[in-house]
Amino acid sequence: MLRDKIKRTFFLVLGFVCLGMAYIGFVMPGIPFSIFLVSAAYCFARSSQRMHDWLMNHRHFGPFLRNWGERRIFPQKGKYLMVAVMTTTVIFTAWKTMNPIAVGGTALIMILVAVWAWRFPGSREEWQRRKDNNEKIGWIK
Repeated sequence: MLRDKIKRTFFLVLGFVCLGMAYIGFVMPGIPFSIFLVSAAYCFARSSQRMHDWLMNHRHFGPFLRNWGERRIFPQKGKYLMVAVMTTTVIFTAWKTMNPIAVGGTALIMILVAVWAWRFPGSREEWQRRKDNNEKIGWIK
């Protein structure tokens, strides 16, 4: 009983931290919001049905979470925005630091994240086409 309460409290607090990071990432370039948003939904699903429902019905975050949870769809518009923000971040890092290791490391991580995201369908239509043709949805069949 006490163990369950501690576990719920832990996931609730972690969910709010992730949600806060998602909000920051939603408005600030260079900070990803999607991973924090998915993490917040995961934490709230294990701690607070009320917060989970609120997040799933949120005006901005809800559609992304529902599409991701049901079909692993990463919106095409989000992919373009993500690449634009990451490119700007690499350019800014190069300009401000003049450190080739920092720029190279930043660029490598961002390229890997972009490759990961672009493997997923960008719309319901693309998801349906992949499913009908028995193609991979992201990294798995």
